[in-house]
Amino acid sequence: MTSIDPVQYMSPAARQSPEAEREFSRGMAKLAGGDVLGAMVHFEKATAIGAEPACLSFLGYCIAKERGQAKKGLAFCQKALAAEPDNPVHSLNMARIHLVTGDKPAALAALRSGAAHGQHQEIAALLDSVGTRKPPIFSFLHRNHPLNKYLGKILRRLGLR
Repeated sequence: MTSIDPVQYMSPAARQSPEAEREFSRGMAKLAGGDVLGAMVHFEKATAIGAEPACLSFLGYCIAKERGQAKKGLAFCQKALAAEPDNPVHSLNMARIHLVTGDKPAALAALRSGAAHGQHQEIAALLDSVGTRKPPIFSFLHRNHPLNKYLGKILRRLGLR
């Protein structure tokens, strides 16, 4: 993850609580450093102070990533998205959860939904990395030809593609 300004994700109501803002900022710093478990602790504390949509969204991602509770994480992200439908970060976190579970089509749909609500650098980067398909093995055959499909799957499992 890139370095991000945690305050931009919080609503004005959460900015009135300095303790919630501090915990959210600590969680974002841990998440940016790759410490998902440490970030989850801070997001849980911030959510306990006040259920802020941004806290719920990032907590959902952390729970899915660290504990493997994807349904619970998606429920948190959907609740955050219902509260702030124009915030693309909630769609980004939903896409990350779908990628954790291996559901690439749902992740792409969530990323495209988030991209429709505004420019976001992380969404664009994730869309580029997830959404690009490799060229077919045999370019003279159609992509859906059985040789391209099954040889591509075999090579991907062997780590050669």
